[in-house]
This record gives sequence, C-alpha cells and structure tokens, in this order.
Amino acid sequence: MVKDQDYLKNKASYCLDLAKKLGATNISVHVGNSISETVNFRNKKLDESNRSDNLGIDITTYIGKKKSSISSSNLLNNNLDILIEKCIETTKNTPEDEFNSLPDKDLLAKDVKDLNLYDDTHIENDTKIEYLLKLETAASNNKKIVNTESSFVENKSNFILANSDGFCKGFKTSSFTAYSVAVAKDDKSMERDYEYTHKCHLKDIESAEKLGKKAAEQTIKKLSPKKIGSEKISIIFDKRIAKGILSTFASAISSSAITRGTSFLKDKISQKIFPDVINIFDKPDIFKGLGSRSFDSEGVKTDTLKLVEQGILKHYLIDTYNGKKLNLKSNGRCGGTSNLYFDNGKISYKDLLNSSSKILYITETIGHGSNIVTGDYSVGATGFLIENGEFKYPINEITIAGNFKDMFQHLTLANDLEFEYSTNSPTMMIEGMVVAGK
Repeated sequence: MVKDQDYLKNKASYCLDLAKKLGATNISVHVGNSISETVNFRNKKLDESNRSDNLGIDITTYIGKKKSSISSSNLLNNNLDILIEKCIETTKNTPEDEFNSLPDKDLLAKDVKDLNLYDDTHIENDTKIEYLLKLETAASNNKKIVNTESSFVENKSNFILANSDGFCKGFKTSSFTAYSVAVAKDDKSMERDYEYTHKCHLKDIESAEKLGKKAAEQTIKKLSPKKIGSEKISIIFDKRIAKGILSTFASAISSSAITRGTSFLKDKISQKIFPDVINIFDKPDIFKGLGSRSFDSEGVKTDTLKLVEQGILKHYLIDTYNGKKLNLKSNGRCGGTSNLYFDNGKISYKDLLNSSSKILYITETIGHGSNIVTGDYSVGATGFLIENGEFKYPINEITIAGNFKDMFQHLTLANDLEFEYSTNSPTMMIEGMVVAGK
C-alpha cells in the first residue's frame, strides 16, 4: 500500500518547520510515494515480473529572491536535517532572480475535488499472468503473426504538496495499463504495430482478447507495403497520431517557450491560428480523467481553459515564474496541461475519408520532427493510401512535411473524439502537405 496522507504531511511539516528555523523566507515541499507492479510476456511465455516502490522528497527553499532545490529518497529525519541545511546553504550562495517566488496565496487551491482517480483494487501476479496469456493467445491467432510482446502495469501513487504560505494538499491516483505488440511477416515484408489500454480503474480497461486481436489486425494490415511518389496531398492522421500534433501545440504555448522567445506562437494571443470551427480545451476536472487534478505542481487551482476559441488563441499555459516575466498571473498550468483536447469536428469519419479522391492515412510517425521555434514539421511515416474513401494498400518509407502555421490553418476534424488519453484528438485531416516518397 502507498503511504497515507498523514505520513506524507508529517514529513512535509517537519521540513517546513526546520527550513524556517534555519532562515528560509519561503519553502515548498513535495513528498510522494508510488508503487508499480509490472508483468511482461513474450511469445506467450512469462518474460519478466517486477515491483518498484519509490518514496521521495523535493525541497525548495527561498531566501528573498534567491532559490535552490534538493531531493532525496531517504526520508529519515536525520537525513532530512542534512538535506535542508545543504539546501539553505546553497540558497545563500545563489544569485538573486527577481521573478523567484511562491505562487500568489489567493491563487492556491482551496480544496481537492473528488474526481474518482483512485481504485484500490490490487491484482495478484497470477491474475496479471492470466490476462496476458489470453492477450497473447488472441494476438497470435493468425499464422502471419510471428512474434508477440505484452505487458500489464498496475500503479498506485500518493503525494503531498506543502508550502510556507499554509498550502498542504495532495491526492491518490491509480492506473492500470495493458500493452500488446505484434510482429507479422509475409513473403514481402515484416511489420510491427501495437495497441494499449490505460485507465484509472481496473474495470475500465479493454478485455485481453479484444486488445490482442486489435494489435494483430493492425499489424497484418501493414504487410506488403508499397512505395509512392512525391506529391502535395491531403493527409489524415489517425487519432493516436493527431494527439501528438496537439501536444506540439501545447509545447508551443507554454510560458517558458514564450518568455524565451523560442515558439512560433509568440505574440499570437487574440490572433486567429486555426479555422473558425476549431476549439481547444484543457479541462482538469474530468471524472476519472487520466490528466485530471485540482491544482498544478505549485498548488495553484486549475479551472477549465478554452485555449482556442473559434480558431483564436486565447491563453498561454502559465506558471508562476514565467507568468511574472510576462506580467501575467498563473493559470494553474505549471507542469503542463491536464486533459487537453480538440473539440469534436463537424464532419463524420466516413465523410472525412471521402473528402478527396486520394488521401494518405497516417498510422505511425518516425522521429521527432517538430520544431516549435520555426514551426517546421518533418517526420518519417507509414500508413495507407485511400482512394474514393476506400483503404487501398499500406505505404511506407515516406516523409511528410509542412509548417504548423500553415497546417493549423488547413486542419479539419472528424466528430469521433474519445477520451482515451490525457491528450485527445478526433481523427484529423490537413490539406496540402508535402510527401516525399520514392
């Protein structure tokens, strides 16, 4: 079992009291415990089983505008004494930074919402093994499947965040994750694909048979890919790829990137960067949401932000330090987004496939080709050629490229949004992208 709130609070309080006595003007303490159990399978046989129990503390001390931090996994009081003394000494010798401070007291969360983020169900290893055996059996049911890998991970965590302004709150979270990888082979190629399920509650994860079957089907569809020539064409991004484009957008509107001047979206507040029909939300209070929370990593309360409204950029993701540089208050996004998503589009998935006589459907991208400084985007990709709404054949060894400033303006979303991750997107089409092929 993870450490309870009382234990974590006691450790945080001990550190706060001692740091004050030693001369800190402000202090922030994060104490957390997480327990993870993992079982891995390979080709229907147990490959590995392990358990980790991580207990740690992060202490940040301020003396005026000077700041330093220290961390440890040893929470014995005599070790905490040494840590805090070192942290105070380091702080004294650190240069001042006028923007260093705790969050404004009036922005701190007053309570912790019950968002049902914790399931105390514990699965014994034998049950995990039984699940994975069913999964691998389903995944290897077709003779074209030559290799399978899978894993089941159960994670429980608890934490307390406390500071010298009286904030002291935390909450428990849990997650259950099952992952299936399949490798298929025919006389022309060998291909790999995957499927996974990730939920806060055990009862919500995909069944083993369904997960294994999906992984196998997706892999087999990729066999015997063809090469295509270079051209400018509309591209549809599968939902699991489309969410990556949304993550890049989030990186580009982080206040740290804005203050450094390293984002192509600098100075774009109140400007139109998407078509009129596009809305983007960050909603931290979704029931059982994988990114849900009542406050950010500084303790600032989190409310729903409509980041983009009718195509217009309305907010950056602001923390305390960078917010002061921008002369803006934190909006509870220290540490990034919570549950980030594109609102549903106006067109059905089927109509999106039929929107042009020839479209590329991308299911996997290769490489990290997003440059948020310039907005340039270039990645290797695999997927399928679609003609007149029908999937014709798989394709590989292509590079797709564009610039986000143009890509965002030519973006169309289907109405098939599902909340499977902490960042979610409907199926996405971007017109006029450059494809480099054979």
